[in-house]
Amino acid sequence: MKKYLFLLMMVYLASVMGCATTYDLQRDQGKLDLDIQSLKEENASIRKNIEKANEAIANLTKMLADIKKHDSDLTAKDGGCNDIKKKLDQISSKIDFIEDFFDIAKNHKQLERDEKGIKIDSKNVLTAKMVEKSVYELAYETFKKGKYDKARIRFQRFLKQYPNTEYSDDAQFWIGECYYLEKKYKEAILEYEKVVKNYPKGDKVPSALLMQGLSFLRLNDSPSAKLILQRLIEHYPNTNQARIAKEKLIESN
Repeated sequence: MKKYLFLLMMVYLASVMGCATTYDLQRDQGKLDLDIQSLKEENASIRKNIEKANEAIANLTKMLADIKKHDSDLTAKDGGCNDIKKKLDQISSKIDFIEDFFDIAKNHKQLERDEKGIKIDSKNVLTAKMVEKSVYELAYETFKKGKYDKARIRFQRFLKQYPNTEYSDDAQFWIGECYYLEKKYKEAILEYEKVVKNYPKGDKVPSALLMQGLSFLRLNDSPSAKLILQRLIEHYPNTNQARIAKEKLIESN
């Protein structure tokens, strides 16, 4: 009799445990389904934003083309030239802003994969750190494409928003490079100097000094170039930039 009761008890416990396990699985599955649905809705929202950005860019680009088409007619009238320039500047600014937003949204998934040590909240599509990195990389990609005027504006916009981050000294250096590659050597010298003064502990200082020296050489100002290159060699003797500076000094003698 005791043996029979024991067996009944074991069967009952097994049944109860089985039910509990099934309930837990159903509960977890329900949560997973909700998370998946939330992500689907979020992705749909991102796609809609990108579509709106594309549409806005297309509309503004069309407006810009129309204004340029009628430019010659408007400039013939009093005040027409000033009006057209203002309109062009305003629309170009809007296009740049929307393009920036569009490119950041488009690169969102890649940023999530690249960014280590940051937990992505499904409710917050872009973290502050990711936005900072994305804005910098967008400017740098523009620079690599040879669009120096546009890249410079984007780097300046980045520095205005992020004046003191791990990318700030790099952004300032690339502004100088934009001017240098446009053969605007006086402007380049001033921007390289900002790297040295504003980010003295950054790793771009030797490069900034070297490019300052080269800019002075381009302006046929050998005395100033020699002072800058000698300063580079003295303060950063074991760098590739110092080696290049020594070669330039020998060439200039």
